[in-house]
Amino acid sequence: MKRKFFSSMVLLFFILVTVFANDASAIPVTFDKLTGLTGGSPTLTGVYRADLSSIDFDILSISITDSSFGLGGATGQFSGFDLDAIMLSTTSVNSASAAAALPGLPVFDFSTSGTFFTPGTQRVSIDPKLFGTDIHGAAVNNSVATLDSFDGNATTAIPGADGFVSLGDGGILAFSLTSAVSTSGGLYLYIGEVGDNGEVAAGTIDVSDRPIAPVPEPSTILLMGIGLLGLVGYSRKRSKKS
Repeated sequence: MKRKFFSSMVLLFFILVTVFANDASAIPVTFDKLTGLTGGSPTLTGVYRADLSSIDFDILSISITDSSFGLGGATGQFSGFDLDAIMLSTTSVNSASAAAALPGLPVFDFSTSGTFFTPGTQRVSIDPKLFGTDIHGAAVNNSVATLDSFDGNATTAIPGADGFVSLGDGGILAFSLTSAVSTSGGLYLYIGEVGDNGEVAAGTIDVSDRPIAPVPEPSTILLMGIGLLGLVGYSRKRSKKS
């Protein structure tokens, strides 16, 4: 009986993890690098454009996963892909300066309710947190990162660095859009990479037709599983009495 209970518990746990974690079947997008550079001072932000016009669904979320595997970029708090800005627009331009001048669609919520950050690892020497994150290093501090503007100062000097966020090696940054964005008629995603060292080519960027659904803590999932098992046991007892 205990083995059956344990087996059922494990099964329910993995079912719940799958249900909560698998929020959408996101698809990766490919980028073309635009000519020139933009940004703050130093002005070394490379801008990349992805044409989303051929995607046959409305977009509700975008996620960026660093996959540089410790190559390129700086160390410590500046490890991993350094994001200067992210923008959606119905206009296609070919230069970094023209992209920086676009108004962009007002569909990003850069607060903690619309932006979800999973910090990656730092390369030695280790700092208390990644650059552009909050005091705990667990969320983006947009007053520093300013992800709605191509204004990153491409330096690791403190003071001096400003206008971007570092993801860390393997870090994930996801955005739930405030409203669905149609791809019909032309839609373009622009990403700014501080330092222009090609790190964006080592990242995975996905778009999805569903908002980001944060995965509950394992303890929460476990409690839900116990509750479901209790309901199953109660139902069996009632069946036996009938």
